[in-house]
Amino acid sequence: MDSHLAIRARGITKCFGDVVALDGVDLDVAQGQIHGLVGPNGAGKTTLLGLLLGLAVADSGTLEVFGTPVRRAFEAPGGVAGFVDGPGLYPSLTARQNLAALAALRGDDTRSAGIDDALGQVGLTDVADDRTRGFSLGMRQRLGLAAALLGKPRLLVLDEPSNGLDPAGKKHVHGVLTRLAREGTSVVLSSHRMDDLEALCSEVTILATGRIVFSGPLGKLATDSRELDYRLLTSDPERARRLAADAPGIRLADDTAGRQGGEVLVVRALVAALDDLVARLVHEGIALRELSPLVSPLEAAFLALTEQRMTDARQQMTDARQQMTDAQQQETGR
Repeated sequence: MDSHLAIRARGITKCFGDVVALDGVDLDVAQGQIHGLVGPNGAGKTTLLGLLLGLAVADSGTLEVFGTPVRRAFEAPGGVAGFVDGPGLYPSLTARQNLAALAALRGDDTRSAGIDDALGQVGLTDVADDRTRGFSLGMRQRLGLAAALLGKPRLLVLDEPSNGLDPAGKKHVHGVLTRLAREGTSVVLSSHRMDDLEALCSEVTILATGRIVFSGPLGKLATDSRELDYRLLTSDPERARRLAADAPGIRLADDTAGRQGGEVLVVRALVAALDDLVARLVHEGIALRELSPLVSPLEAAFLALTEQRMTDARQQMTDARQQMTDAQQQETGR
């Protein structure tokens, strides 16, 4: 195994009865990298996270974590922590007691100072002695992260870690994960929040119907080959609209009359055409006050790739049924 890899998976397949949850999945996650996992419901994300945590074992393929093969369930290599489907907590216990109980179950020699440090990292020091039954969803998520941090893991596997967090809580958690990655901890996180993934991750993997449809740097998704809708706010909306209407490769994607007094212009373009339009605006002395995609490059790629994969899967099922029908008709006609 490459010594720089925290995770190396090849041909991972996992079935539950007739349901194929993962179908030939390959995955590489570098040490010290925050790697995002995204996909529609039922794509196989939770199954993959469970395999990484050692909660299950693949039916076929190979999975190595820090060079150690994972061959049996509940025998994940040391240094791996996290949660799937939310952290499991004892509602009658305080936050501090929950962490102490978890450390005892793991056999960790975690002193109170270590528990206090974990609570402090996630911003729960002030509620350390409150019972968790009164915690909000965001507070429970942060306590789950604190539990994962107790053993100072080298690999964190997190399912929707920003779920239920307010903006301040999300900023705090993002800061914790960024610092951990900077110190060498690898993080794999699943999220439906594209803004979280874009803010945190250097690479993402997109799953659809149990297969990977993209895996690599976020920059590859911001391609020059996919048109996006962009919002432009300028110092001279009318002149900007005329320039955009005449610019090659630019389409006025939305009638913005009445929106902010008609000041907002929405155009659809490739990146190269948009760059040319910005240069024209500047050349004409029109100030560009805001330029932002209406849908992020990651979200646009996610929608395009997963929809195409699901369309292909439906077509394959239709073809298979038709072949079965044709075979039955031929058998009947004999």
